[in-house]
Amino acid sequence: MTRWEEAARRVQEELRRKIVGMDDVIEKMLICIFTRNHALLVGVPGLAKTLLISSLAEALDLSFARIQFTPDLMPSDITGTEVLAEDRGEGTRAFRFLPGPVFANIVLADEINRTPPKTQAALMEAMEERQVTSVGKRYPLPEPFFVLATQNPIEQEGTYPLPAAQLDRFMFRIRIEYPEADEERRIARRTTRPSAQRATPVLGAKDVAEFGAEVTRVDLPKDLEEKIVALVRRTRPEEPSAPQFIRDWIAFGASPRAAQALGTACRARALLHGRNTVRLDDVLALAPDIVRHRLVLNYHATAEGIRAVGVVRKLLDDHFDLAPKPEAARPLWRRLLRI
Repeated sequence: MTRWEEAARRVQEELRRKIVGMDDVIEKMLICIFTRNHALLVGVPGLAKTLLISSLAEALDLSFARIQFTPDLMPSDITGTEVLAEDRGEGTRAFRFLPGPVFANIVLADEINRTPPKTQAALMEAMEERQVTSVGKRYPLPEPFFVLATQNPIEQEGTYPLPAAQLDRFMFRIRIEYPEADEERRIARRTTRPSAQRATPVLGAKDVAEFGAEVTRVDLPKDLEEKIVALVRRTRPEEPSAPQFIRDWIAFGASPRAAQALGTACRARALLHGRNTVRLDDVLALAPDIVRHRLVLNYHATAEGIRAVGVVRKLLDDHFDLAPKPEAARPLWRRLLRI
């Protein structure tokens, strides 16, 4: 077992003390953090999204801040503000920047779609440039820096959908589903026991930086790299190689950032699994959650109840010429298109 495979196992074991299931979600969040990217978690209330993110910060020994997004939240509530401070020794007054909660290693943007676009945009500079600008001055954010946002897919009243430009800055859009029956029984049993202690730190900021450097040395075979680029290009309806269902259902395809994210994430997954070379199964495992939120469905797809993740899965099947589904399983495709 390699060093990074062992590190991922130790983090997952530490999180299992507080979180039931969600191994796949934990792996994707680790990939996101180890590659200096951001993630959007979507799920109904009560699925431990907040607990998962705060516990991950504890296991990685990183500073953590939670921002509850509400309709009255202002940009300065996130980034910080200039305050008039008095120097009692000299008897003078001067403006001083008071950092906001965004100045942490891991920032939980809880229910990010509940705040207006003006406040959502306050995160864009932080996510892309890793800095905050206030009154013409730039303040660098701590390293490493990650935004892990949550979103409730049920309640749509009083919400503000994230603009495509901001969605594109999230490496993953991870949907958290209800637990299995056995997992839910374990969750119910835990409510009668004393709450778990803080997660024990097993890695640190230095380890995160070292992993990021190691990811760049993982081999991505040339033919697979070309397949990834071609896959992203085929999501665009104007592309000559796009299949007919893309032309029928997609208004705008994924940006080049999708190919960048998929290649980087596949390298990180290979490293977490103890390999120095990316394989096709890495692409198949990660592509749906990397590409889905970068597609804009047209009216026809919306009217038919088609969902982006189903389109991505169908494109993967077509693009990599995967084995056709058995006759008995064909009705499943229509369900997959609506996930």
